[in-house]
Amino acid sequence: MSGKDRVALVTGAGSGVGRASARALAEAGFVVALAGRRRAALEETKALLPPGRGLVIEADVADPASVSALFATIGRECGRLDLLFNNAGINAPGVLLEDLAYEDWAKVVAINLTGAFLCAQAAFRMMKAQSPQGGRIINNGSISAHAPRPNSVAYTSTKHAITGLTKSLSLDGRKYDIACGQIDIGNAETEMAARMKHGVIQADGRIAAEPLMDVENVARSVAFMASLSLDANIQFVTVMATKMPFLGRG
Repeated sequence: MSGKDRVALVTGAGSGVGRASARALAEAGFVVALAGRRRAALEETKALLPPGRGLVIEADVADPASVSALFATIGRECGRLDLLFNNAGINAPGVLLEDLAYEDWAKVVAINLTGAFLCAQAAFRMMKAQSPQGGRIINNGSISAHAPRPNSVAYTSTKHAITGLTKSLSLDGRKYDIACGQIDIGNAETEMAARMKHGVIQADGRIAAEPLMDVENVARSVAFMASLSLDANIQFVTVMATKMPFLGRG
């Protein structure tokens, strides 16, 4: 990379929204650090990027030591960080609330919420210290940051918490020229959401298929948020399949 390159970190970059967003950011001129737990999947993402635009770093966002090592590698290899896309996330089994195992709850909280906090905290430290100071953080919030699906207490709780994290980061980052926004995604066609088109439980108990949208719509939105100068911020944006059953009664 050259000294003029902007540097982005995408967590959960081995598939889905993370992979598509990494591609869009690389095509927009960023050098992209690709973070995740599966090296083979990260290497597949890197192969889709323009030459010299990807850096693979194995990391577990729920592990403080792993996050520290991740950011140390970015500092050593890239010298700065201009963008963090807090994208890594998992879901719990879709069981009744009263049947959800504590271990499944704890794993979702550790990755979706604690992982986002740990990466944001490390990004703050790097962005505060670098010259020129500042940067941008984008959190993946999800439609579930607004309304739950049945049997989704762990995922929904963490995504509602991400909204609070986004607001706190946005406020506390002002003095360092760190902007923070949130993208709430509904039914992007990825491995995680593929089940939607085969039928999922609705609020009234019915099982119904739901429409999906091309994940590239999300990737382009992330790249646009990343393109803004630091004196401007998209605080919240919702990108969703037009006909998904989100708005309305039922």
